[in-house]
Amino acid sequence: MRAVAAALIIAWPVAAQDLAFTPDATEACLATGGGETCIGLSAQACIDTPDGYTTVGMGYCYAQELDFWDARLNAVYRELRASERAIDDEMTELGILALPRAPALRDMQRAWIEYRDAACAYEYSQWGGGTGGGPANAACLMHLTAEQALALEARLEDRQQ
Repeated sequence: MRAVAAALIIAWPVAAQDLAFTPDATEACLATGGGETCIGLSAQACIDTPDGYTTVGMGYCYAQELDFWDARLNAVYRELRASERAIDDEMTELGILALPRAPALRDMQRAWIEYRDAACAYEYSQWGGGTGGGPANAACLMHLTAEQALALEARLEDRQQ
């Protein structure tokens, strides 16, 4: 899923020895229902440390929060896909001809990944090869991945009500 991120975030693990990322700020915000306002809080807390305001530091912090959201996105996608499959099976048992939901979800997610990667590659290109491109790319990937995770979580929550 993160081919672009992997290609552009090569050097940031080196910063791990100097920076301490924790998803606590984002998790605390989400626990209070903060939704999209929670995106980037943990990355910003990481950046707000002495070594965080370097290009490498910012890229590392954004990449770490990206990992948090990517794991969350993958988990909700699996759960939603299982739910959609169950509905597809029920529709088939009832003899209802409807567009199957699980394949539509899969196709939407694949298209979204292509969009996200292209949008963030475009963001990277705006830096003209400068060092700010890496952190900008990581921040873009983090934001779009978080938004998609929250959107799928909302869809799943609606389904469960």
